[in-house]
Amino acid sequence: MKYTLLTISTLLITVLIISCKGTNKSKALANDGQLHGVQTGSKPSITKPFGMVYVPPGTFHMGPSDEDINYSFTARNKEVSINGFWMDATEITNNEYRQFVWWTRDSIIAKLAGYTKNIDGEEYIDQEKAKTINLADKTVLEKISAIMVTPENRIRSKKEIDISKIRYHGEYFNMADAAKHENDNKPRSNFVVKYDVAVYPDTLVWIRDFSYSYNEPVARQYFSHPSYGNYPVVGVNWKQANAFCDWRTQYQNSYLESKGRTVESDFRLPTEAEWEYAARGGRSQSMFPWGNYYLRNKKGCLLANFKPGRGNYPEDGGFYTVQADSYWPNDFGLYNMAGNVAEWTSSLYYEGGYNFQHDMNPDIRWDAKESDPPRMKRKVIRGGSWKDIGYYLQTSTRAYEYQDTAKSYIGFRCVIDLPAYRK
Repeated sequence: MKYTLLTISTLLITVLIISCKGTNKSKALANDGQLHGVQTGSKPSITKPFGMVYVPPGTFHMGPSDEDINYSFTARNKEVSINGFWMDATEITNNEYRQFVWWTRDSIIAKLAGYTKNIDGEEYIDQEKAKTINLADKTVLEKISAIMVTPENRIRSKKEIDISKIRYHGEYFNMADAAKHENDNKPRSNFVVKYDVAVYPDTLVWIRDFSYSYNEPVARQYFSHPSYGNYPVVGVNWKQANAFCDWRTQYQNSYLESKGRTVESDFRLPTEAEWEYAARGGRSQSMFPWGNYYLRNKKGCLLANFKPGRGNYPEDGGFYTVQADSYWPNDFGLYNMAGNVAEWTSSLYYEGGYNFQHDMNPDIRWDAKESDPPRMKRKVIRGGSWKDIGYYLQTSTRAYEYQDTAKSYIGFRCVIDLPAYRK
């Protein structure tokens, strides 16, 4: 049988097309002269973030749900729309924050002890070797002496790690700052922010926050004792909360990359508007997460952990904080959006902010430097706490604290932006 050159060419093309099938569909289609697009990766890596609930997009009236003369100029009622996001169902607990502290501590120890490896000129911690570190080994103790409590500061000569030396190193790209320089052609390094922050909670807040009050036992035990493991972490300032979000992002994405999967968005603190929208649970005009107008249900049971009456702290079931999943969740499935601990948001506290913020995902941010005036370091806190009266439990009540200040009644929870399509 004779084959012409045209027939042979046709056979070769047919074989090539058939061989492409079953390998990569986009590669096969790329040869037909048509536009098919290029996918950046596989399907989304995670379907439902562990311990988080989805807050769907919607519109609500931000600000007081009833007339409030005191806040008529600082929290005017305004209709805004919020995009959907995932939010921690509970406040970050001592156990969860301890994972961050211990990871930071172990990373520093591994680096000082020499448990590292060089990959393409970059130094990385050898995780397998790091697991074998023995702090009882005198050789290891000598190598990590830089982070140990110095002899003159030891109690009963006990060798301990200096918690002030447990510092997390973070880096991020300041998108908001970069967006202001549209045509400046400035190098990327101008917008890369690097920082180091001590991550161990300030346990002395329990004593510092209350004058002439005996709170030493809870100061000694709250973060370290296993009985408080599922209680919300406190004594964490705004900078530490952001460092936790950065670590959580890197911790998740490093795992996804090791499995060859697509990395996800960053964990972060919620904006003030997102927090209020989530706290309302779809009840746009309600005073509290559970509705109007009372702090008790029809059986007389208190609905949150706060300061009832004139100071009957234990009446609601907890003298200080209670476990993070106590009481009933709101309609979005979020626990303790009123009471227990007040919560950090990412937003700057500015009295007139409601007047000029956009009605789509409103937010006002300021990365305050040490040289900035104190009023520029104020961050919005929401929700009220175990030591606050009922007024601060209202979903619309605004309060603030300075970003470098820790309190025994302020904690936080994270949010993450994930694509709406999760399959």
